[in-house]
Parts: sequence; structure tokens; C-alpha cells
Amino acid sequence: MQNVEKLDRSWLDRMNEEDTSADDYLSDDSVAKGNEKVYVASYLQLMWWRFLKHRLAVISAVIILLLYTIAIFAEFVAPYIPDNSFVQYKLAPPTRIHIIDAEGNLRRPFVYKAKREKDPETLRNIYKEDTSTIYPIRFFVQGPEYEMWGRWPMTRHLYGIDAPMTEQGLFLIGADRLGRDLFSRICYGARISLTIGLVSVFVSLVVGLLLGGISGFYGGAIDNAIQRLIEFIRSIPDIPLFMALAAALPADLPTVQLYFGITIVLAFVNWTGLARVVRGRFLSLREEDFVMAAKLSGSSQMRIIIRHMMPSFLSHIIASLTLSIPGIILSETGLSFIGLGLRAPAISWGVLLQEAQNVRSIALAPWVLTPAIAVILTVMAFNFLGDGIRDAADPYAK
Repeated sequence: MQNVEKLDRSWLDRMNEEDTSADDYLSDDSVAKGNEKVYVASYLQLMWWRFLKHRLAVISAVIILLLYTIAIFAEFVAPYIPDNSFVQYKLAPPTRIHIIDAEGNLRRPFVYKAKREKDPETLRNIYKEDTSTIYPIRFFVQGPEYEMWGRWPMTRHLYGIDAPMTEQGLFLIGADRLGRDLFSRICYGARISLTIGLVSVFVSLVVGLLLGGISGFYGGAIDNAIQRLIEFIRSIPDIPLFMALAAALPADLPTVQLYFGITIVLAFVNWTGLARVVRGRFLSLREEDFVMAAKLSGSSQMRIIIRHMMPSFLSHIIASLTLSIPGIILSETGLSFIGLGLRAPAISWGVLLQEAQNVRSIALAPWVLTPAIAVILTVMAFNFLGDGIRDAADPYAK
């Protein structure tokens, strides 16, 4: 009897351990121990707990939030107006920041005054530090006047130095060929490059949900017509299609109109993928029991689509949209880089990369490629975030 009782206890202990390990993926240690909050949690709570377990997705979300914060408050974050030129600092390298002066004393972060000289052999400009003049770096410093969001005149900047532009500039990542601060221009360029993805995705979402939903819900001749249109658009190579649509926009359009024109062009090409996904989901859901029950209860077709069918795959739509944003950002960057997208005086990361179209510019000033780093960082962050949302979309899956 004692042996039987020991076997029963060991079997129960093993079963409890297996039940506990089955919940490990849902949340933290408290959930792994069988906490009751797992069994009463809503779908969004389970999705949020699973998302938090994806470290790269969480870090990417923080990076994306930081980038959009910089884009929203670009006037305040940038130390200078993007079109202001330092004539004496053309293609100046990144300014070196010091905390120990020439005498070995520890000080708050500062920069030395830069002197421009000519290299007698190559005739290139060389910038050397004058250790006799120090400019401390300060936060919330007074600087060039700007209009916050085009409305409120302000002179306060996030950081800077107390020196007129004719004496010294603070270039975190260098200056371009006209002596403009590249970091300030990247901050302003983020406003267009990051928002054009959101606006284009929103347009693609509306068109994709509308046409994909109609195609999957009704079927028949309507489905065939929409699917043939999608196949025709997807059969055209992306780059020639982008070039043809972008070239159709007049070259003398104002910046705002050109921005919305490029947005519509990108949305016109990218709605097909989402429409395919929505159609497939509608085809699989329209015969489900809950849809049939809604029909028998007298619900209208619009109510069935909005209240019953779409929420069942909303997480998949969010993940798909998150993964499509970096593609749109890359498309805008590529079009602007080859001169078919946004053009100066508009400022975007693609426009800034036009400075790096020849080997000579890269050899003399490799920091002009910095906007490419911003593009790569943004695209990777969106991809990791999309992976995390896609994994968290089904919190019951292992």
C-alpha cells in the first residue's frame, strides 16, 4: 500500500509539473505557477503579456516611440534651423565632445573652438581644435528662432552652445556641403519619412479592407474582377511602376501636394497584399457558425462584417500593417534618392541621401551617409515590432 501511495503521489506531482510548464509561455513566473489571473484574463491582456516576452519587439517599440517623438518635436530637438548654413564649416566633421580639458580638469561636456585650415597637399579643409576657447554644452538653451508646428514662435532648443553661428557650431554628426547641421536636417527629415509610411498605410488599409472584404464576402463575379485587378497590379515590377507613377507627378508641385501625391502612389501599389489577406480570412469566416447565427438573428451585412468578422482577425491586420510600414519608408527613400520622389526644399531621409550619390562625397565626408543609418534602424525596428505583434496575436499558441 505504501508503494502504491508513493506511486500515486509521484504521478500527481508529475502531472502538476506538466500543467505548470504548459502555462510558461503565457506570462511571467506568477502565471507559470498557475495563477488564476491567466484564466480570467481577456484576449488583449494575454496578447500584451506574450508581447512583453519578446525582448526585441519591446526594445523596437521604444526605439520607434523615440523616433516619432523626435519627428513630432523636431524644431525643439534640432539645435539649428535645417536651412541655416555655417559658411565657415562646409563638410565639417562631427564635433568632438570633451569632459576633460587640456589641463586635465574634469568639466561638464564641452567643445573647443574649431579653426579651419587648408591642407597644402590636397587643398582640403581641415578643422583643428583651439584649446584656448571652450564652449560648454547646455540643455534648454536659447538658439535660433523657429515656429513650433508653424504656429508658436520659440527660441528654446533641447541642447546647444552659447555661441553665435559666426563663431562656432555644434555638429553631432557633421555638416553637409553647404555647412548645414546634418543632425538637425535628419530630425526634420524624420517628420516626412516616418509619417509618409503611416499615411500611406492608412490609405492602403481603407482600400484593402474595402475591396478585400467585398471580394471575400460576396464572391462570384465581383471576386473574380477584384482578383484580376490585384493580379494585374502585382504582375508589374515594383521599381518601373513606382518610377512611372512618380514621374507622372508635375515637377513644380508644392511640397505639401507632392508629399500627398507620393503617399497616394505608394498606397496604390501596397493595398493589394492586405486585400489578399482580408479576402482569405473572409472566405474562411463567412461559413462559420457565429456568422450564420448572426445572419439568422437578422443582423445586417455591414454589422456582420464590422462587429463579428473583422474583430476575429484584427490582430493579424495590425501585424501585417506594422510589417508593411518599413517597405513604404524604403520606397519613399529610394524614389527621393533617384530624384523621382520628394525634392528639395522638402527634407526627407531620401532627399538627404542625394548628397551621397557619388564616391567623392563619401570619401571626403562619410558622415553624409548617416541618414541611411536612420533608415536601417527604423526598418529593423518596425520588422522586429511586427514579428512581436504577430507572435502575440495568438497567445494560445506555443
